[in-house]
Amino acid sequence: MAFYYFPKSMEKLISYLMKLPGVGPKTAQRLAFHLLYAPEADALGLAEAIKEARAKVKRCQNCSNLTDEAYCPICIDATRDAKSICVVEQPGDVIVMEKTGEYKGLYHVLHGSLSPLEGRGPKELTVDLLMKRLAEGGVSEVIMATNTGVEGEATAMYLARLIKPLGIKTTRLAHGVPVGGDLEYTDELTLARAFVGRKDL
Repeated sequence: MAFYYFPKSMEKLISYLMKLPGVGPKTAQRLAFHLLYAPEADALGLAEAIKEARAKVKRCQNCSNLTDEAYCPICIDATRDAKSICVVEQPGDVIVMEKTGEYKGLYHVLHGSLSPLEGRGPKELTVDLLMKRLAEGGVSEVIMATNTGVEGEATAMYLARLIKPLGIKTTRLAHGVPVGGDLEYTDELTLARAFVGRKDL
């Protein structure tokens, strides 16, 4: 996309900003102007923060949540209930869950949901790592906290069928989580009630 009234270096900046979710041409231009006129330390600090995050952030070797270390803070927290694993689709869902203050167990991040139309099967998710964790023993309940849309429901049911032969109780969040809604946009009170009202799958 050409921006005929901007220097080429600014065109490049705007083009990259437009790759961000929800950012169109006008918003990208406003952001570009802001970065150009912001204090140099702020603008370069943003660039350095992006570079550092890209270099250091990785997946926890246990639960696949995002971390700077080999294991995330939740997995190494000895006060957490290791008998319970809450399965979520994205790292942001862990943050939302933690804000409820209702759940004290561990997590497992799938990094997506099953979607044959988009080419996402079990191999594209962290299903194998989850099953490995469960096979090691010590887990008595797996809570499915995938989103409530068609793909989230299909993912929860698929995992429940895999887990059933292991004899581990599998439950699903209930009460108040809207059908078709994402956990990221669900308030803490609704999620807290969903935990209390979870049911067997």
